[in-house]
Amino acid sequence: MGYQPGKGLGKNAQGIINPIEAKVRKGKGAVGAYGNERTKQSLQDFPVVDSEEEEEKEFQKELGQWRKDPAGPGGKKKPKYSYRTVDELKAKGKLAGRSSAASAGELAQVKVIDMTGREQKVYYSYSQMSNKHSVPDEGPPSMSTQDQKGTGFALPELEHNLQLLIDLTEQDILQSARRLQHEKDVVVSLSHESRALQSRLDVEQDAIQRMEAVLAMVERFPSGEMAPGEGPTLQECARIFETLQTDYYEEYKMMGLADLAVAVVQPLLKEKLRSWDPLKDSTYCLEDIGQWRAILESRDLHSSAPDSNMDPYHRLLWEVWIPVMRSCVSSWQPRIVGPMVDCVEMWAPLLPLWILDHVLEQLVLPRLQREVDNWNPLTDTVPIHSWIHPWLPLLQSRLEPLYPPIRSKLSNALQRWHPSDASARLILQPWKDVFTPGAWEAFMVKNIIPKLALCLEELVINPHQQQMEPFNWVMDWEGMLSPSSLVSLLDKNFFSKWLQVLCSWLSNSPNYEELTKWFLGWKSMFSDVLLAQPLIKEKFNEALDIMNRAVSSGMGGYMQPGARENIAYLTQTERRKDFQYEAMQERRDAESVAHRGISAGVPTNFKDLIQTKAEENNIVFMPLVAKRHEGKPLYTFGRIVIYIDRGVVFVQGEKTWVPTSLQSLIDMAK
Repeated sequence: MGYQPGKGLGKNAQGIINPIEAKVRKGKGAVGAYGNERTKQSLQDFPVVDSEEEEEKEFQKELGQWRKDPAGPGGKKKPKYSYRTVDELKAKGKLAGRSSAASAGELAQVKVIDMTGREQKVYYSYSQMSNKHSVPDEGPPSMSTQDQKGTGFALPELEHNLQLLIDLTEQDILQSARRLQHEKDVVVSLSHESRALQSRLDVEQDAIQRMEAVLAMVERFPSGEMAPGEGPTLQECARIFETLQTDYYEEYKMMGLADLAVAVVQPLLKEKLRSWDPLKDSTYCLEDIGQWRAILESRDLHSSAPDSNMDPYHRLLWEVWIPVMRSCVSSWQPRIVGPMVDCVEMWAPLLPLWILDHVLEQLVLPRLQREVDNWNPLTDTVPIHSWIHPWLPLLQSRLEPLYPPIRSKLSNALQRWHPSDASARLILQPWKDVFTPGAWEAFMVKNIIPKLALCLEELVINPHQQQMEPFNWVMDWEGMLSPSSLVSLLDKNFFSKWLQVLCSWLSNSPNYEELTKWFLGWKSMFSDVLLAQPLIKEKFNEALDIMNRAVSSGMGGYMQPGARENIAYLTQTERRKDFQYEAMQERRDAESVAHRGISAGVPTNFKDLIQTKAEENNIVFMPLVAKRHEGKPLYTFGRIVIYIDRGVVFVQGEKTWVPTSLQSLIDMAK
């Protein structure tokens, strides 16, 4: 079985070494009658405490004590003592300290008489009372014991003194514990404060080092004691301030070094710009100013003004760059416009808005106004638009005050003008898109149209020997006059004479072939834009009708063979051309609408809105030819006559024109 003498059983020899021994029972009793039967060897090998046997012994021992006197017969009762450790005393003192409502100084003077025990006790503070010894009560003594105490050895004064010593000792222990805890708290607080001060000291030390570095950089700038040229150059100053902004930004802002930059750079930049002529070299120093703009200009500042709170970059330009420009503009000839415009356009991206406005409004514009006042269109050889219009992108609406005197001088110059002089058109043409449409139309009506009307009145229409120069002088103004003004001019001063000559010719046995050529020749003198005007169409159609009536009625006596057919063919051809032109125009409009997509359906003005509403409600909306009220064209909206003025529709009443809403207009038209 693997047993080896001297070694225990089991795989790891953890079993017993000696074989099991037999033990002889004392008597003839059964198993367990004589107690534990384990052998000595068993107890050595397996030392197990039998808890049940121990409990049984303890129970039997206590069971026999219930009738015995603990002190023994005639003996004294053994006294019981209560012990308290220092830790328990400290814990109880802490609880008493938390629950106490008054301070120790106030409670120290309180005398407390304790009569809760067998004897009267006196305490001199509530804390002493709370820390008194809790001697366990033995219960009310028997009569024999009381008799014995009454006759025994009693020392109440000694007991009182001992109790007082105990209380004082406890108080000393508690006070010492409190002082120790206080000192520990002070140590912790001082350690925290020490760490905070050390951290602050490190921060202050770093700030001192950074400030010393900043001061070293600042001391490199020129001062009053330095001779000119000894300090750093403009580029070196820029690099120093870039380093300050990049590496020492907090110190840069805290110390307001931007103001120092202005004081340092201003004399250097002023010296550099002393000999600068902006009209000769507009890009001079442009790169330097751009570099200082990146350094000095505040990103949060959108506008400023010449005051004490001006941005450093703005102040630098105001004190250095503006004086140079002011001197340059004061000696500038406004008619030599190119260099000054180039200079302003070149510098505009670097200038704050208010400085650019100052240059344009306070420096350039007054010079232009004085030059316009001195301008004479009759004697000056340089056209005024050549030195005014280049300023349009910069000045824009600021040039409006110059336009009335310009129109006034042009009007005076046109008093003796004749349409044969084409120079007037060349002078006025550049102003067509500059003046407002109303101002331009009024200028044309006042100064040009009357001259053209006289020219048409002097025109002699002679089919056999026609002089076309006067008519060509008038038609040269087609792009300058509005279509309505030109149509009205031709209607009043040309077509009446032209139709009269046609009727006179038809009444004298004309050559219809020549008549047809004459008709087509005059029609070819009109542009497609004019031929598309309803009134022009009406006049040429009227001429065709007169010719048709002449050949149909045989007016004029002898009728050439084929004349009726030729006139009919001419009429059909002209009507077909009109129809084709209208169809092509409609197709172009449809393609334009399709190209614009959905946005084409949105009315662009009030007239388009009225047109849309008229189409939606099947109401005829069309202009009345050659009918106006206060210069506004009249329209028919159903059976109502209206005109539109600044987005308001007016309806003709019995005596006056009354404004109305669009819905009311639709209701009245229905």
